[in-house]
Amino acid sequence: MKDDRLPIILVILDGLGDRACPELDGRTPCEAARTPVLDRLTRQGMSAVHVPFGPGRATSSEFAHWSLFGFQRIAFPGRAAIEALGVGQSPPLATPLFHLALRAGELRGGAVWLGARASRGRDEGDAAALFEALAGRTRDGVRFELLALRTGECVLVAHGAGTRAVSDTDALFDHLHPWMRPRALAEAADPDAARAFARTLEQWLLESRQILVAHPVNRRRHRQGLPPLDVAVTKWASWIDPDAPSFEAHTGLRGGAVTDTALYRGLARLLDMHAKDRAYDSRDPGGDMHARLAMAGDLLADVDFVHVHVKATDEAGHSKRPAFKQSVIEALDAGLEPLLSLAEGAIVAVTGDHATPSTGSLLHSGDPTPFVVAGPGVRSDALRAFGECHALQGAGGRLAADDVLPLLAGLSNQPFFLGHRPGARETIALPGAPEPMPIH
Repeated sequence: MKDDRLPIILVILDGLGDRACPELDGRTPCEAARTPVLDRLTRQGMSAVHVPFGPGRATSSEFAHWSLFGFQRIAFPGRAAIEALGVGQSPPLATPLFHLALRAGELRGGAVWLGARASRGRDEGDAAALFEALAGRTRDGVRFELLALRTGECVLVAHGAGTRAVSDTDALFDHLHPWMRPRALAEAADPDAARAFARTLEQWLLESRQILVAHPVNRRRHRQGLPPLDVAVTKWASWIDPDAPSFEAHTGLRGGAVTDTALYRGLARLLDMHAKDRAYDSRDPGGDMHARLAMAGDLLADVDFVHVHVKATDEAGHSKRPAFKQSVIEALDAGLEPLLSLAEGAIVAVTGDHATPSTGSLLHSGDPTPFVVAGPGVRSDALRAFGECHALQGAGGRLAADDVLPLLAGLSNQPFFLGHRPGARETIALPGAPEPMPIH
């Protein structure tokens, strides 16, 4: 029997989904955009709406990708660990890790409200000196170490803490929340250890603020009219499980990725995926997308699945300019033209990891994102155009994030056959290389 398995290319336009925008006559930027390439893929293939974790449930990119890669039922290691891997650090395994950032603080109403962050270039030397003053301290038997990420950001390693089950202190929504107290998580496996470490971290952060407020660098910044970087805030509690499976071991597919930021470089490194990195060219989104697909095609010589990520749509959404996001989607559509030829011999899919509203104050939302898949054997559902309102009528229905890879594996003629166990792990796709019987 002929081996007719097909490679898979999954293109993620970060933050593609959106909400109805008054300035676009009640359409989303994707609905308003002229997208002839995506429209052609839609006519050739099958559409759906992607709602990663259900209606209304907003998600970060890292959680969405963890599920898109088929890992939803495996404990997420945490973004701090992934970012560290993405910048070339080697964070310790089975050790609590946290993202630590410097912020300006303002005492108001009995709480500290967070202001400016360190700026790349201008604040680089100041942030490095402040981190040096915080490093190498031990409290309650926990030794804290700092691993550099970028200007004003590092990874805080808590040697000896034994648990990462504490809440964030960084007010992600700093127009609503002040600097927050770390609390033991309700779902902590060891509540006593979590409560103890929450107290330790609280004291370490309060002592850090005293050090930062009194530091000569911040005193100078105050004299110069610059915001003092006098608060250290934590988020993204992380823990790298040394026994966690690679992408291939868990899915059955040899994985590859075309990356653009530390997050996606780190994910590829964590999951042992072949990776090619390209810094995003904001001056030419279409040319950048075209180059990424060429890199994806090169990766297919060695892998079965390639993830292609581009940040442009998410950044456009955060600009809160719907017409600008529309223009970025149109530019990216031109760059997606190589997918038409790739779809002649591969399963190709395009969607977003979440919605990034280009109106209002929301960071991300739980609104649907359009999804299209095309390739040999994919049945057309007769839709004519790409976009949220069109995708709602697609034959694929509503997809959760962890539905996507099984769907693509099935369309690529390599679904995992339930009832058959070709190895120790129940993978998402049929394993490409199960272990052969040893013959002596």
